[in-house]
Amino acid sequence: MCGPALVITSLLPKSRFKVIVSNTMKTYLTYGFYMALGNALIVFALYFFGLHSEATKLDLAQKIQMFGSIAIGIACLVYGTREHRDALPPAEAFGYGRPLNTGCMIVLFASLFGAIFNYLYAAIINPGFIEVLLQAQSNKLEIAGMSADKIEQVNSMTRTMMKPAIQAMIGFFMGLFFGTLFALITAAFLKRPTHEEIVAS
Repeated sequence: MCGPALVITSLLPKSRFKVIVSNTMKTYLTYGFYMALGNALIVFALYFFGLHSEATKLDLAQKIQMFGSIAIGIACLVYGTREHRDALPPAEAFGYGRPLNTGCMIVLFASLFGAIFNYLYAAIINPGFIEVLLQAQSNKLEIAGMSADKIEQVNSMTRTMMKPAIQAMIGFFMGLFFGTLFALITAAFLKRPTHEEIVAS
């Protein structure tokens, strides 16, 4: 053992080190799962209320999902990071880097869980959803004045990219990207000043 791991384990009793690591990973997994579950529940609600069954209702469904996902994502990042911060000794520094790392790890697990759900939704739960997406795209292209032949060509290429596995992968990276952006913002509000900064102020 060498490097940072040696420093950490030399400063902390082994039992305490294991507890900290265990609790930290539990926080990442728990709030990552909550974030993915919240987004999945929104999708299920849209599905059961018929907003994923017609192309004309898709714009409304996407707006609901976007704002709902933002609210759930921020809530999970805030509560998960606060739980991690409050579990540490009050005198221990919790600067910008630590809440950012916590947020990014929560987002990572949320994206993993979300990718699994996206695959299951597109492949098993609602396999017809891809056709609804294509129909919505066709409607927009038709309004823009594109010919039927060109619309079919575009849909043919789009259909290739809409296979469940590809959609799950795209969703994973999009979740990482936007989740990290939110983590960058929430970390600024959830950092805890060091004892020296408190005294100086």
